[in-house]
Amino acid sequence: MYLPARRATDWFWLAMLVAFLVLYVLVVEMNRWRKVTIPLELLVTGLFAVFNANDYLIIFPGWQVPFILGRQPKKYFYWFVSGYYAFLCAGLVRFYLVDPTVFAHWQSNDLLGLFFPFISPFLSDAFTRSMWRKRQLNQANRRLEAIVQRDERERIARDLHDTLGQSFSMITLKTELAKKLLTKAPEKVPHELDDIAQTSRENLQLVRSIVNDLHQQSLSEVLLTQSRNLATANVWLTTTGEQAASQWPTEIQGRFAAGLVEALTNVIRHAHANQVNVAFSASETNYQVVVVDDGRGGGVTRNGSNGIGGMRARMLEGHGTFQISQSGRGTRVTLTLPKGERT
Repeated sequence: MYLPARRATDWFWLAMLVAFLVLYVLVVEMNRWRKVTIPLELLVTGLFAVFNANDYLIIFPGWQVPFILGRQPKKYFYWFVSGYYAFLCAGLVRFYLVDPTVFAHWQSNDLLGLFFPFISPFLSDAFTRSMWRKRQLNQANRRLEAIVQRDERERIARDLHDTLGQSFSMITLKTELAKKLLTKAPEKVPHELDDIAQTSRENLQLVRSIVNDLHQQSLSEVLLTQSRNLATANVWLTTTGEQAASQWPTEIQGRFAAGLVEALTNVIRHAHANQVNVAFSASETNYQVVVVDDGRGGGVTRNGSNGIGGMRARMLEGHGTFQISQSGRGTRVTLTLPKGERT
């Protein structure tokens, strides 16, 4: 009688294991059935914990379900963990009732094996909610970037309307006046044509100025782009004084931005760094940007380095200075531009 009973028990737990595997897949694939499949999955793994002294199978829903409930109200998570811990505690109680001396013989590995099932739901919940918060933050940043781009387009449209629009209206009026003077007072026509030519040249210079401004990146735009590139290369970017630097003159930001792109690109390509810090500061006489990485340093004056040569040339064109040196194991790049001068 013992062997058939034992065999029936084995078949029962085997059937329960198959049921768990089916339920695990259904919880993942069939969203509309989760109100039924999640409790059933917890029930099956809970039976293993209570009647089979198996606290490991219940870890699977302990990680899976909080991940699914990460975007749901917190109460659903609490309902789940209430049932989860009820099964774990019931299993320990039954284990003790069967053999009251069992806990006295436990080793540290046994305690560690029990500790992990107990913390799994909260670890999964914390990880999931952190991941969703990060995703929401990234979405907010993309929306903010879109708003900034829209505001910039509107600013450009206003500038074009207020400046070029008025100038072209003036050209139209002067052209019509010149046509009338051509028959009434021909001697005045050359003067009006000179005014038209002068206005056209001023408008052309204005267009070039607007185009040059559009080509210049702000420091915030550079850091937004380069932070993504650095993250892809597993380099952590930190900044100091960034908010104050975002208010620096546009021309200063444009020149620093070009040098900053070169400096951070060199960090990605050559430094083998884990972290890079960009510090912005301003004194009474100049603006300064310092880039420090914790990479391998080494030859800071590589022959034929276009990046270093480009940074030096841009700073010299703006009557500034460029310095590169070793800083501990890494490299320090210092860019400086004077205040009060057009760069």
